[in-house]
Amino acid sequence: MKISQGTFSYLPPLTDDEIEAQIRYAIGHGWAVSLEHTDDPHPRNVYWSMWGLPHFDLADPAPFMADLRACREAVPNGYIRANAYDRSHGRQSLRLSFIVHRPADESGFRLERQEGPDRRVRYGLRAYATDAPAGRRYRDGDGAGTEGPR
Repeated sequence: MKISQGTFSYLPPLTDDEIEAQIRYAIGHGWAVSLEHTDDPHPRNVYWSMWGLPHFDLADPAPFMADLRACREAVPNGYIRANAYDRSHGRQSLRLSFIVHRPADESGFRLERQEGPDRRVRYGLRAYATDAPAGRRYRDGDGAGTEGPR
């Protein structure tokens, strides 16, 4: 099961040319763009680790694409997403967010049933990847870390 989060979740994975076109669109509107990565892509996990610093006032998507390539090399078995923020209303509002990289093998989620008082039943999602400790999820054994630049 593929993780379907973000603006283009209904489409096949975007190519680098398509990603660059979306970043060009974002910077054409004056939006700041950034990269984030995680090895826990649960839909409610909105706090991914930021890769480097956000790009403000870009004229060309080339610096963003260079950061994306570096992030892919450092986090080959994680999820990476691009974000674009609009500051035109005096606050940073997320305008665009989409996954730009994912592990080759996505283990998916399991549905967990929880029974409570008064015969109440709740269901939750749990990523199979979270059975491994943070930093060891989606690894191919090469010892590559999941930390961004400092």
